[in-house]
Formats: sequence, structure tokens, C-alpha cells
Amino acid sequence: MPVQKRGQARLSDDQHTYNKVLRGLRGVGEGANALLTVTFKALRRVSLDPWRIGQIVRAALVLLYREHEWTISASHNAIFGY
Repeated sequence: MPVQKRGQARLSDDQHTYNKVLRGLRGVGEGANALLTVTFKALRRVSLDPWRIGQIVRAALVLLYREHEWTISASHNAIFGY
């Protein structure tokens, strides 16, 4: 959750940096979500438990990577826990 300023107070440099990193990560996540929902029509209207959908999305991501012969970098492994 981003850091918000209260009243007239300004955000510190650390808070600005935190928000910038968070925006970048959110952008990556939204792009990945768009790619998956465009590729797999079944993911467009899913009404499952949020914990369960994670397993389905991971499986879809593996299929997408194999289809395009992409590789998963070590940084992806660290972030997503593959």
C-alpha cells in the first residue's frame, strides 16, 4: 500500500522511493495480468478464492512461457517463488 501524506506534510525521500518502487512493481503485475487474460480467455471472468486463482495463474504462466520459449530469470524466481 502506498505511503500517503497527511494534511500539509510532505513525504520523505524514503517514502517517495518506496512509492516509486511500488508503482513499478504494480505496472509489471498489471502488464502480466493483461497478457494472461488476453492469451487465456478462461481467466477473464474467474470467481474463485483468491488463494486458489494464484495456482491457476502460475500454471497459465508456465504454459505461456513454454509456448513462447521464454526463460525465467533468477530475479523472477526470487520475486514469485518458483
